[in-house]
Amino acid sequence: MEPATATRSTTSDDIPDRTHFYVDGAWVAPLSTETIAVENPVTEEVLATVPAGTPADVDRAVAAARAAFPGWAATPPADRAAALGRLHAALAGRADEVARTVALELGTPYKIAMRVQAGLPLAVLESFVALAAAPPAEEVIGHSLVVREPVGVVGAITPWNYPLHQVVAKVAPALAAGCTVVLKPSELTPLTAYLLFDAVEAAGLPPGVVNLVTGTGPVVGEAIAAHPGVDLVSFTGSTATGRRIAHLAADRIARVALELGGKSANIILRDADLAKAVRTGVGNAYLNSGQTCTAWTRMLVQRDNYAEAVELAAEAAAGFRLGAPFESTTRLGPLASATQRERVAAHIARGLADGARLAAGGLDAAVPQTGHFVAPTVFADVDPGSALAQEEIFGPVLAIIPFDDDEEAVAIANNSRYGLAGAVWSGDPERALAVARRLRTGAVDINGAPFNPLAPFGGYKQSGIGRELGVHGLAEFQEIKAIQR
Repeated sequence: MEPATATRSTTSDDIPDRTHFYVDGAWVAPLSTETIAVENPVTEEVLATVPAGTPADVDRAVAAARAAFPGWAATPPADRAAALGRLHAALAGRADEVARTVALELGTPYKIAMRVQAGLPLAVLESFVALAAAPPAEEVIGHSLVVREPVGVVGAITPWNYPLHQVVAKVAPALAAGCTVVLKPSELTPLTAYLLFDAVEAAGLPPGVVNLVTGTGPVVGEAIAAHPGVDLVSFTGSTATGRRIAHLAADRIARVALELGGKSANIILRDADLAKAVRTGVGNAYLNSGQTCTAWTRMLVQRDNYAEAVELAAEAAAGFRLGAPFESTTRLGPLASATQRERVAAHIARGLADGARLAAGGLDAAVPQTGHFVAPTVFADVDPGSALAQEEIFGPVLAIIPFDDDEEAVAIANNSRYGLAGAVWSGDPERALAVARRLRTGAVDINGAPFNPLAPFGGYKQSGIGRELGVHGLAEFQEIKAIQR
């Protein structure tokens, strides 16, 4: 276990300061005394502190990962699967602690944190236990044997909005493929990552196979992306930061996997169940306070149903009660930081200035006096080319846009530099499928179909490069070799 650390009181729990990194199978002291304060976005008080890593700390972690790689890569698939199975068991035993920690450092309502922030990564990790045990078979093409081998050392850089899921979606397939990992979690929500590494230690994973260095993006993140000992950089976050990471990796011809921004369209056709489509669409747009890259933040409604849809969306938004994560009536928590709140507020102000009609919420709506809250907001009559319809806002802001026919709906949906997710609603499954096929986006849900953790996840255009989850996610961490016989 990490050496004993001080605790500070919070309104709901005691969270310890974390003072060490996890490198080469042990908790090690950082090479700097600098720390990062982790804020509770509800109380705006310091929740705990973590070390601020340096490039020298990254060097040490990468060296450990490189030394561990040959042995882990040569470990039989069944043994790698067994190790991941032990990790799953250790993490499952910490599910409530994960949910409470995410609620405190991110503000996600506890019930949602338990189901999504703790439950989803456990499902993803379990899927990779199975894939590690039975990896895709080798191929024979003519007189060639085509084999898959681990890419090497993976630098994983993850965001704050889903602080365990995004980590597991990288670490689990990397380890299943036989790679070793150096992880930098977001400095806004690093405490959840420490719980994963408590589980790593309890599971007895071999030294150096997975390593943790906390710190800022400009220091630790860039050191990982530019490090000559890192074979693949897997990043989830903003498109702007992804562009920077791609440049750093390109300078040394290293591979990248990028899961970036989104501005997803939710197309509601005339023959859809309008009430269900709008209600589900609003809930999707506001999940995690709108801080979800796949959020359906553009609601496209066929003109005959448009006025009713705006009314239904405004009514649905009014039902999202703002509050602290452990209050049973809370449906919408705060944004992650003051910076994020200010960014979302600026988007709302610009939307009004550009002529969109405010149907619910807005900057004058009542919110708790303490905490980084923004009221659930609905805009109608949004110009498809406006900033409100083009920019990723990453807050509880929904833009509603009318269309006349399927052709126009597809054109509006595809009028975006992003292409991560989307939805189509129709009483005719074949019509919905035909529209879904025409959308330039990595995933489409028809009539509210549930998320599938085994299906590939990733985007077109500036939403990223590569795929996560399932066999396609495993393939991101593999090299392909042809052996002629």
